[in-house]
Parts: sequence; C-alpha cells; structure tokens
Amino acid sequence: MGNRGMEDLIPLVNKLQDAFSSIGQSCNLDLPQIAVVGGQSAGKSSVLENFVGRDFLPRGSGIVTRRPLVLQLVNNAAEYAEFLHCKDRKFVDFDEVRREIEAETDRITGSNKGISPVPINLRVFSPNVLNLTLIDLPGMTKVAVGDQPVDIEFQIRDMLMQFITRENCLILAVTPANTDLANSDALKIAKEVDPQGLRTIGVITKLDLMDEGTDARDILENKLLPLRRGYIGVVNRSQKDIDGRKDISAALSAERKFFLSHPAYRHLAERMGTPHLQKTLNQQLTNHIRDTLPTLRSKLQSQLLSLEKEVEEYKNFKPDDPQRKTKALLQMVQQFGVDFEKRIEGSGDQVDTVELSGGARINRVFHEIFPYELFKMKFDEKELRREISYAIKNIHGVRTGLFTPDLAFEAIVKKQIVKLKEPCLKCIDQVIQELINTVRQCSCKVQLERCRGPQYHLLACQGAL
Repeated sequence: MGNRGMEDLIPLVNKLQDAFSSIGQSCNLDLPQIAVVGGQSAGKSSVLENFVGRDFLPRGSGIVTRRPLVLQLVNNAAEYAEFLHCKDRKFVDFDEVRREIEAETDRITGSNKGISPVPINLRVFSPNVLNLTLIDLPGMTKVAVGDQPVDIEFQIRDMLMQFITRENCLILAVTPANTDLANSDALKIAKEVDPQGLRTIGVITKLDLMDEGTDARDILENKLLPLRRGYIGVVNRSQKDIDGRKDISAALSAERKFFLSHPAYRHLAERMGTPHLQKTLNQQLTNHIRDTLPTLRSKLQSQLLSLEKEVEEYKNFKPDDPQRKTKALLQMVQQFGVDFEKRIEGSGDQVDTVELSGGARINRVFHEIFPYELFKMKFDEKELRREISYAIKNIHGVRTGLFTPDLAFEAIVKKQIVKLKEPCLKCIDQVIQELINTVRQCSCKVQLERCRGPQYHLLACQGAL
C-alpha cells in the first residue's frame, strides 16, 4: 500500500464511525481507534486542545466530559469544525464549538452532571493538525458531587470499559507527573484490559509541576512501568494561562524550551512534546488500521452479505410462507424483549428528555407516590394504645401475666397491615398501567422497525465504504 493509500486509512475509519453513529451502533464492529483515558484534571482536554491549537472543549470543576467525544482531526487548508448532529453548519468560532458540545451533552444527559454512552461526533479541519481520530472519555472520579448519581465512579468505569476492552482500541493513558505514577487511574485501568502493555500509549502531563529535585525520567525512558509503545511527556498551559487565554502556539514554544533546557529531559527532547505526540499517534493509528483492516473488511463484508440476504427475503416476501412468518415473528419478539428491557432498565440509546417514561415512571410510583399514600394514612396513637391495652387484657382473661402475649401482638399488627392493603393495591394498579404503556410503546416501535426493514442499516454501511 503506497503513501497515498496510507493517508486515506484514517478518513476511511472516520466514515465508518459516522455511519455507525447514525444507525445507533447497529453494526457491531470493533473499529480501530484511540480512546483517551485519565483521572479528572489529568490534562486530557489540554492535550487535545494543543493538537488543534484552539480552545474548544468545555472546562470547569467536576465531570466536564459527560459523553464520549469522537474527535476527528482532518488536515485541511481552511480551519473550521462540524458536528455529525448538525452537519450542514460550519463552525469557524471555536467558542461556539464549546457551547454546542455543552448544549448537545445536556440534551441527552440533562444538566444534573449525569453521563451517557451516546457519542458526540466532532470533526475539526485545520492546517495545524495531522489526520487523527481520538475518543475523549469522561475523567475517572471517586466522589459524587452535587446531584450526580452516587454510583458515578462505577458508571464512568463501565463506560470506559465499553471502549477499552475492545482488542482494536488503542488506549491513550494520560497521567499527571505531580501524582504518584504507580497509583495512576489511567495506567491502572489500562493494565486491567491490556496487561502486556501492547496497545497502551502513555502520556505524562504536568512535568513542570513536579516537586523540585524530582523528575519523571525513569518512566519516560520506559523503565519504571514499561509499555510496548512507550511514554511521551507534554507540558500544558497552567489554569492561569487558560483563564488568561494564553496563545497555544506560545505555550507550544514554552513546552519545547522546557524539554531542551531541563537537565533530566534534554537527551529525550526530540521524543517529547505535543507535536511529537500528535505525529506518533498519527503513525500508530495509521499502522494499527493497516494491521486490522483485513479482518475488519471480512467482518463487514459478512455483515453486508447477511443484510443483503435479508433484504432479498423482504423483496421476495410471500405472505403465506409459514417459515418466513415464523422467522419474522421470532425477530419481532426478540426485538420487543430488547426494547422492553431498555425502557425498564433505563439503558436505551434514545433518551426521552421531555417526560418520564418506562422504568423511571415505575420508580416514581414506588419512591414518591406510594410513600405519599402511606403518609396520608390516618394514624391515631391514643386509639392504638387503647387497642393494645384491650388486646393484652383480653388475651390474658382472668390470668395476669408479666409478658405481652404473641397473640395480642399479632392481632394488633394484622389490623394495622389491613390498612396498608388499599395503598398497596393502588400502587400495583399504577405499576401495571405503566407496564401496559411500555408494552404499547415497544409494540409500536417494533412495528415501525419491521416496516422500515434492514435496507436502512445496509445503505448506511455501504455509504461508508
């Protein structure tokens, strides 16, 4: 494959990524890609912005990246950006790009700092970039802040695992040098899925913030925690620089000067810094795509053949063919089961942002409506004490006793439990109604899918090739 062919590899995978995003990952292919992982405030955003030479990513405290951002960098004479969800619009102002990322994130996740695995696809055209595609993932965190879900740590971990467990995914593990490298969140999670260190690329940020007299030379020389693909050190802008909108080109010059003048890194200067990192990632991703393309092509072709065969079956559909009827029915039942589970468990890729639906409504019945019904129940403590007294005396009869008899306890408790019957039945009726509504919604969706058929998915995949 010549140089021209090699240059076309990354744009080819970009087309596939766009196609899969538009059909909701219906074709489950393990695409060659680079996922960016790291703890919160590890410097992931700064690394990506330095590649582009523009400030375009949301910033702030807590979890800022709340959906995977598929960032496709394309070398181009003109500089602009476009999103897959509004492809007809060209963004030339990168502050607007940031606002659009924030708005699109809130559209799916709401503004309560929750996260979602539904990706945002952003393509940046610029003369300053090399062809490169990266998936920016939420920063790992330990503590839920504000109204974040209490299990946010595990939600983020699950999302990261969805990407980095795939064999074709290279892992860009970003770790700040001013923390204990042995406890790096990024290197830990990368080691879990890539124990041999074959597909992990290490990035060490904040080298200029290390305590005086210490350095990261051993790790940058790949001696401390060896990775097959090695480590690259970078120096990003400080928070003060970012707030003061310090020019990124000036920051890159300062980074170059830092490596050339630092006694511990001087001998490594040519293999350090943002430009070298971008060049290395471009080469590694290109080579990775070249290596994985034959397998990817055969998998995609087999999926296309299968879909084409299904399309033919639809074309030659005979209403009275019992075998075809059985297959269609089984597919509908299977699809119905998947949709129903998604609506109840809350893991659907189409999130309703207008009103509560499915499992969320049932959750509301149990945790809001039912407790309120119980709270409304009339409870007279004076009357209850009188009933308890009579029950104990009536059980004892002519005898006197030191302990409260079990029968007295049961009589009182049973009488109280009967009062719970009406709210419980009311709760059950409401849950049943919600389940009926969910079944109805799933049935409508399955019927629509069957009408649309597999041609839609086939065309999306063919358009990418």
